Amino acid sequence: MRISPLRRAGIGVLAIGAVATLAACSTTQQEPAAGEPASPAAEAGPRVAVAYEGGILVLDGETLETVGDVDTEEFTRLNPAGDGRHVMVTMSEGFQVLDTAAGTADEPALTDLVFEADTPGHVVRHDGKTILYADGTSDTTVFDTADLAGADALPEVETVAGVEAHHGVSVVLEDGTFLTTVGNADGRTGITVHDADGTEIATSAECPGVHGEGTAKDEAVVFGCEDGALIYADGEITKVAAPDQPYGRMGNAYVSETSPIVVGDYKDDPDAEGYLLHAVTLIDTAAKTLEVVDLPEGVAYTFRDVVRGPDDLAYILSADGAIHVLDPETGEITDSYPVIDPWEGPAEWQDPHPAIVVAGDIAYVTEPASDSIHAVDLTTGEVLASAELGVTPNEIAPAAG
Repeated sequence: MRISPLRRAGIGVLAIGAVATLAACSTTQQEPAAGEPASPAAEAGPRVAVAYEGGILVLDGETLETVGDVDTEEFTRLNPAGDGRHVMVTMSEGFQVLDTAAGTADEPALTDLVFEADTPGHVVRHDGKTILYADGTSDTTVFDTADLAGADALPEVETVAGVEAHHGVSVVLEDGTFLTTVGNADGRTGITVHDADGTEIATSAECPGVHGEGTAKDEAVVFGCEDGALIYADGEITKVAAPDQPYGRMGNAYVSETSPIVVGDYKDDPDAEGYLLHAVTLIDTAAKTLEVVDLPEGVAYTFRDVVRGPDDLAYILSADGAIHVLDPETGEITDSYPVIDPWEGPAEWQDPHPAIVVAGDIAYVTEPASDSIHAVDLTTGEVLASAELGVTPNEIAPAAG
């Protein structure tokens, strides 16, 4: 169903079994030296990591003052590790651990801890575990998130060996059920599911271009396809088709683990230029339905611009400069908060462009055009703090402390 806005105003390795089927980035002003605080003393509290070309700034999550600046490779991706303090940085050797020192008065540091991976890709956090996926091998690395705390060495990991390399992702559920994408150099086709003993319990090849995942209420897991999505729940895989065929792509899932509804991005023209999108999917994992909601005129976003926040609502940072609040239950835009100047979509997905992340009720919004960042209270729309960074922000990750 398509709905218009008029209708809806790690280092010990313990192998837990090999998958037996086809497994499957600025200009700097004067900044502090790497790893040194910008102010006389950092305060305990939340932190925000902001990647720029060749480095990462660590900011105080309340004042947005820079408390650390570390050197990195030219382009890095940032993912929260899941413990409220550490961030996984994708580097050429693998996933390197950034200690933001959130919740402490310590100085941030890019540690020497690296989870080795050939072409590090997706990072998933669920049920106290952190799951790392290596695109170059399709291997999956799993560890207890809490084991990063105070670690001077890599925590013990479990590794599921992949079969054929592809850009994929894996999920581990509470009972040990292991879900992973299927693909190879020629393309990606679906998912396979194994129980805690490694026995295959479900599989589907009905997901061309499978990409992105999200775990919703009651551990229902959604994977995006170029013609809809797959839902895994209660031991079964259900395909939900997009209203546009043969191409109606959902590739990124924005979830709350207390809501059965997954908000996904949506693209219905494979030849469309640029990265701005104008519709979202609403996937009800309980009812096993997929709806497409066309956004109001002027509202457009990229994969970096949707989050779930207070009351399980979705918050879309639009090219018009506002955060638009979307109710997943109705598909309606219920409020809008002007935050930054209007902006244009990137020429390449890696190019700096506005992004939004959330920690509790607070959203952090980057504005590359002004080399700045803003903290916004999502319950009121009030901009609580803003800061000029002296560098052009790209990726961003919160650490709540």
